Amino acid sequence: QVQLVESGGGLVQPGGSLRLSCAASGSTLNDLTIGWFRQAPGKEREGVSCTDQSDGSTNYADSVKGRFTISYDNAKNMVYLQMNGLKPEDTGVYHCAADGICSGYVFAVWGEGTQVTVFS
Repeated sequence: QVQLVESGGGLVQPGGSLRLSCAASGSTLNDLTIGWFRQAPGKEREGVSCTDQSDGSTNYADSVKGRFTISYDNAKNMVYLQMNGLKPEDTGVYHCAADGICSGYVFAVWGEGTQVTVFS
């Protein structure tokens, strides 16, 4: 089964950018549905972005459309989340996930997450 480890989180001011990375090991990400979700204190888990490699479809939460971009590199077994125009409400722990379905962000595997804090 694939294992996932995220990196790239940190502290950033509003309007700034971060690029999150997710390294997969143990198995390939080829043909898997992959995505990112986030968890903020006191809030429900929120799906951020998801891409289904079987049909190439990609979706984003309304709250991040136009600002975040998901990408992947199967040769390197990596998933990325480019985050631009960050807002304080983007603060949370970001987890990458794999092997699931985009509808409802239901995944079999996810990493422990990386903290993103957007502060003024």
